Amino acid sequence: MRKLLPFVIAAALLTGCQTSDDAMTTSSTPVAVTGPAASAIAGDMASRLAEQIGPAGTATTIKMDKDISEFATALEAALKGWGYTVITDGKVAKDIKPVELAYAIDGFDGQVLARLSTPSIALSRAYTTTAAGAVPASPLSVMQRN
Repeated sequence: MRKLLPFVIAAALLTGCQTSDDAMTTSSTPVAVTGPAASAIAGDMASRLAEQIGPAGTATTIKMDKDISEFATALEAALKGWGYTVITDGKVAKDIKPVELAYAIDGFDGQVLARLSTPSIALSRAYTTTAAGAVPASPLSVMQRN
């Protein structure tokens, strides 16, 4: 009986640590952002990225994956508007070290969550889309990596 009580207590504590399954659930879904909303979000996120990684110069090249979505096209145009050289075909000269840029657009609770990520920084912001474009619905989230 003495050994049974600690065993029962340990088993009761460990059962609280179990999960029902290995899958994580989220209510985020990929969303297609088009037209004025894509341009507004891309312009805002490009300007925020420029604030974080510094002004475009002759040595600042951004490498993105080739994508034909309206948001990808708008983001590329916005970055070029800020003076950055943007590479989408993967062909980089040997003397150039580009900044790898990943991006994502997801729908969440009726809003659009935009994320930009480089090896050193990640930015995200929620937007409310309208017929005329998009307006920020949250503050900018900035995560700096070491």
